[in-house]
Amino acid sequence: MKLLGSHKITFGDLWAVRAGRISNEPSQPKPIPLVEHINTLPIAQFIERYLPLASRQIQIPSPAKSSQPFSDAAQNCNHTVGGITLEFDIHSAESIPASDFQACFDFIELTSSRHYTNSSVGWSPSKKMKEMRLPDMRYILLRKAREQRDGVSDKATANTTIHKQGILGFLSFMVTYENGKEVAYCYEVHLSVAVQGRGLGSQLIRLLEEIAQKIGLGKIMLTVFKSNKTALQFYEKLGFAVDEHSPQPRKLRNGAVKETDYLILSKKVDVNDFSIEQ
Repeated sequence: MKLLGSHKITFGDLWAVRAGRISNEPSQPKPIPLVEHINTLPIAQFIERYLPLASRQIQIPSPAKSSQPFSDAAQNCNHTVGGITLEFDIHSAESIPASDFQACFDFIELTSSRHYTNSSVGWSPSKKMKEMRLPDMRYILLRKAREQRDGVSDKATANTTIHKQGILGFLSFMVTYENGKEVAYCYEVHLSVAVQGRGLGSQLIRLLEEIAQKIGLGKIMLTVFKSNKTALQFYEKLGFAVDEHSPQPRKLRNGAVKETDYLILSKKVDVNDFSIEQ
């Protein structure tokens, strides 16, 4: 017998190696799947790799809707319109400050709780907060630049928490699996009435699309209530369509047809020009 370290190599082992049953080459660690890899990245590393413009400020567009890509708008970081400059912060569910988390919840309650209440899901603040705290959730917060937060009145936003934080909107998303496919799932998009109609919602979605492209995800998905006609029109304009896995009407035993009160929408992302960096 020959000793290799503290492991004894027997004649049976040598026969197995010759027969190809055991490799004498050092084993290579299995690569971590993409979704799991992304979700283990610290938020600072995620920003550095997939959102290099995270520290930039953006100008608030004029009331006429802009079709300018988010990254292009972000280049002009010192220009303001109407005396308001915006910036965005990126956080994970773990890193987001408690006050910002509360402001995001207040946005949801202010703009969407009625749709939940009128649906089969119902409105539950505790369940919504639990969802918002899912470990892999990330937040893009849009707010007034720091030097402009104090003493600026936002008459269109009555909520005290939102006003205090200067948050004008946010988008939350998760890199996850849906029906076995790697996707970026958008959970929430909300804007203050004060900045609606400026193209900022479209820019947030485009920013998510940029992130998905750089990661190497082939699809963005989201859920929307059928009763929210404004949101449906918004997503349709951005190229979203009803996903093949959106629930279909079910025929009950009594012959009645049961419709769902929500749709799953999706948009394909072209990742041909982006490499997956691990």
